[in-house]
Amino acid sequence: MENAENVGTHLIIDAWSCPTDLLDDLPFIEKTVVEAVSVGGGTLIDICVHKFSPHGVTANASLAESHISVHTWPELGYFAADLFFCGKGDPERALACIESLLKPKRSRVLRIERGAERANIQARTQEKGSAALSERFRPVRASASRGRTTRGT
Repeated sequence: MENAENVGTHLIIDAWSCPTDLLDDLPFIEKTVVEAVSVGGGTLIDICVHKFSPHGVTANASLAESHISVHTWPELGYFAADLFFCGKGDPERALACIESLLKPKRSRVLRIERGAERANIQARTQEKGSAALSERFRPVRASASRGRTTRGT
Protein backbone atom coordinates (compact mmCIF):
# COMPACT_ATOMS: atom_id res chain seq x y z
CA MET A 1 0.00 0.00 0.00
CA GLU A 2 1.34 3.43 -0.91
CA ASN A 3 1.78 6.12 1.72
CA ALA A 4 -1.23 8.42 1.62
CA GLU A 5 -0.71 12.12 1.89
CA ASN A 6 -2.72 14.62 3.92
CA VAL A 7 -6.24 14.78 2.46
CA GLY A 8 -7.75 17.22 4.96
CA THR A 9 -7.90 18.69 8.44
CA HIS A 10 -10.25 17.35 11.12
CA LEU A 11 -10.93 19.42 14.26
CA ILE A 12 -12.65 17.82 17.25
CA ILE A 13 -13.86 20.24 19.93
CA ASP A 14 -15.08 20.01 23.52
CA ALA A 15 -16.34 23.33 24.93
CA TRP A 16 -17.62 24.16 28.40
CA SER A 17 -19.28 27.00 30.33
CA CYS A 18 -21.43 28.23 27.45
CA PRO A 19 -24.66 30.22 27.90
CA THR A 20 -27.33 27.53 28.24
CA ASP A 21 -30.01 29.51 26.39
CA LEU A 22 -27.85 29.61 23.24
CA LEU A 23 -27.20 25.86 23.38
CA ASP A 24 -30.91 25.05 23.49
CA ASP A 25 -31.96 27.39 20.65
CA LEU A 26 -32.45 25.35 17.44
CA PRO A 27 -32.67 28.34 15.05
CA PHE A 28 -29.56 29.88 16.64
CA ILE A 29 -27.55 26.63 16.39
CA GLU A 30 -28.60 26.23 12.76
CA LYS A 31 -27.60 29.84 11.99
CA THR A 32 -24.28 29.29 13.79
CA VAL A 33 -23.43 26.24 11.68
CA VAL A 34 -24.47 27.93 8.41
CA GLU A 35 -22.37 30.99 9.31
CA ALA A 36 -19.39 28.76 10.17
CA VAL A 37 -19.64 27.08 6.76
CA SER A 38 -19.60 30.50 5.08
CA VAL A 39 -16.76 31.93 7.20
CA GLY A 40 -14.71 28.76 6.67
CA GLY A 41 -15.14 28.96 2.90
CA GLY A 42 -17.11 25.72 2.69
CA THR A 43 -19.86 24.73 0.29
CA LEU A 44 -23.11 23.74 2.03
CA ILE A 45 -24.86 20.75 0.46
CA ASP A 46 -27.47 20.08 3.16
CA ILE A 47 -28.12 20.68 6.86
CA CYS A 48 -30.11 18.59 9.32
CA VAL A 49 -30.97 20.06 12.72
CA HIS A 50 -32.87 18.32 15.53
CA LYS A 51 -34.15 19.58 18.91
CA PHE A 52 -34.22 17.01 21.70
CA SER A 53 -36.69 16.93 24.59
CA PRO A 54 -36.34 18.24 27.19
CA HIS A 55 -33.22 20.01 25.87
CA GLY A 56 -30.30 19.83 23.47
CA VAL A 57 -29.74 20.39 19.77
CA THR A 58 -27.81 18.48 17.12
CA ALA A 59 -26.85 20.04 13.79
CA ASN A 60 -25.08 18.25 10.96
CA ALA A 61 -24.01 20.11 7.83
CA SER A 62 -22.90 18.10 4.80
CA LEU A 63 -20.32 20.04 2.83
CA ALA A 64 -18.74 19.52 -0.56
CA GLU A 65 -15.51 19.56 1.50
CA SER A 66 -16.89 17.09 4.14
CA HIS A 67 -18.91 18.13 7.23
CA ILE A 68 -19.50 20.22 10.35
CA SER A 69 -21.48 18.86 13.29
CA VAL A 70 -22.45 20.48 16.60
CA HIS A 71 -24.08 18.64 19.52
CA THR A 72 -25.24 20.55 22.62
CA TRP A 73 -25.95 19.68 26.25
CA PRO A 74 -27.48 22.92 27.62
CA GLU A 75 -27.96 21.40 31.07
CA LEU A 76 -24.16 21.08 31.25
CA GLY A 77 -23.27 24.30 29.42
CA TYR A 78 -21.34 22.04 27.03
CA PHE A 79 -21.08 21.45 23.31
CA ALA A 80 -19.09 19.04 21.17
CA ALA A 81 -18.31 19.75 17.55
CA ASP A 82 -16.34 18.29 14.73
CA LEU A 83 -15.25 19.95 11.53
CA PHE A 84 -13.63 18.04 8.68
CA PHE A 85 -12.50 19.97 5.60
CA CYS A 86 -10.70 18.45 2.66
CA GLY A 87 -9.81 20.45 -0.40
CA LYS A 88 -10.66 24.12 -0.08
CA GLY A 89 -11.84 25.84 3.05
CA ASP A 90 -10.44 26.66 6.47
CA PRO A 91 -11.79 24.69 9.45
CA GLU A 92 -9.89 26.96 11.88
CA ARG A 93 -11.87 29.99 10.69
CA ALA A 94 -15.11 27.99 10.84
CA LEU A 95 -14.29 26.94 14.42
CA ALA A 96 -13.46 30.51 15.44
CA CYS A 97 -16.92 31.50 14.19
CA ILE A 98 -18.64 28.74 16.21
CA GLU A 99 -16.70 29.65 19.36
CA SER A 100 -17.42 33.37 18.97
CA LEU A 101 -21.16 32.69 18.71
CA LEU A 102 -21.52 29.94 21.36
CA LYS A 103 -19.17 31.73 23.79
CA PRO A 104 -17.42 28.88 25.67
CA LYS A 105 -15.20 29.93 28.56
CA ARG A 106 -13.07 26.79 28.13
CA SER A 107 -12.36 24.58 25.15
CA ARG A 108 -10.13 21.77 23.97
CA VAL A 109 -9.43 21.16 20.30
CA LEU A 110 -7.80 18.15 18.67
CA ARG A 111 -6.43 18.73 15.19
CA ILE A 112 -5.85 15.68 13.01
CA GLU A 113 -4.29 15.80 9.57
CA ARG A 114 -6.22 13.02 7.82
CA GLY A 115 -4.93 10.55 5.25
CA ALA A 116 -1.25 10.44 6.17
CA GLU A 117 -0.08 7.04 7.33
CA ARG A 118 1.87 8.67 10.17
CA ALA A 119 -0.76 10.58 12.09
CA ASN A 120 -0.14 14.23 12.84
CA ILE A 121 -2.35 14.89 15.86
CA GLN A 122 -2.17 18.13 17.84
CA ALA A 123 -4.11 19.50 20.82
CA ARG A 124 -4.93 22.99 22.02
CA THR A 125 -6.69 24.09 25.20
CA GLN A 126 -8.07 27.53 25.80
CA GLU A 127 -9.54 29.17 28.86
CA LYS A 128 -11.01 32.67 28.54
CA GLY A 129 -9.65 35.17 31.05
CA SER A 130 -6.99 32.80 32.36
CA ALA A 131 -3.23 33.19 32.54
CA ALA A 132 -3.04 29.51 31.52
CA LEU A 133 -4.09 30.25 27.95
CA SER A 134 -2.63 27.90 25.34
CA GLU A 135 -3.87 28.88 21.90
CA ARG A 136 -1.02 27.05 20.15
CA PHE A 137 -1.44 23.49 18.97
CA ARG A 138 0.97 21.00 20.50
CA PRO A 139 1.75 17.51 19.15
CA VAL A 140 -0.01 14.54 20.71
CA ARG A 141 1.66 11.17 20.37
CA ALA A 142 0.47 7.66 21.13
CA SER A 143 2.12 6.11 24.16
CA ALA A 144 3.66 2.68 23.66
CA SER A 145 1.77 1.38 26.69
CA ARG A 146 -1.92 0.65 26.17
CA GLY A 147 -2.42 3.19 23.35
CA ARG A 148 -2.77 6.22 25.64
CA THR A 149 -2.06 9.63 24.21
CA THR A 150 0.31 12.11 25.76
CA ARG A 151 0.96 15.76 25.06
CA GLY A 152 4.27 16.55 23.44
CA THR A 153 6.39 19.54 24.39
